[in-house]
Amino acid sequence: LLLAGVGLGAVGATVIGASRLAEAQRHAGLAGPAVSASGSGAGSGTGPEGAAAVRSAPVPVGPTLGVEAVDDGKPGARVVGVHVPGPGYSAGLVRGDVLLVFDRTRIDSAADLARAVAKADPGRSVVLTVRHRGGGYQQLDVTPGVVT
Repeated sequence: LLLAGVGLGAVGATVIGASRLAEAQRHAGLAGPAVSASGSGAGSGTGPEGAAAVRSAPVPVGPTLGVEAVDDGKPGARVVGVHVPGPGYSAGLVRGDVLLVFDRTRIDSAADLARAVAKADPGRSVVLTVRHRGGGYQQLDVTPGVVT
C-alpha cells in the first residue's frame, strides 16, 4: 500500500508539472496548431479539454552508444546507465565503467564523449578504452548505432 502511494505521488507531480509547462507555453505564445503523426498539420490546435497542443521538434538522428554518462571528476566519462539492448551493452559496458578513449580521441568529460560519438560513423567498429570499477583497464570493440 505504501508503494502505491509513492507511485501516485510521482504521477501527481508529473501532471502538475505538465500543466504548468502548458500554461507557461501559452503565456510565451509557443503553442500552435497540432501536428498529426503524419505531419499534415490538420487539427484545431487544441487537445483534450481545450489544452493547447505543442509541436515537437524532430529528434536528430546520429550515432549512439546507448549509454548515459556523467563527468567523473577525473579524466573520463563515468557510465551511469546502459541501454539494453544497445551498442554499449553489446560491447560489455556496465554501470561504473569510466570511458577514457573513444577510437583515438581522449575523453576527459561526458561532453567529450558526446562529441566523439557524434563524429563516429554508425556501423563502423571503434576501440573504446575503459577503466572498470575494480581498477582494471580494458579495450572493447563497440559499433555505434542509430536510434530510430
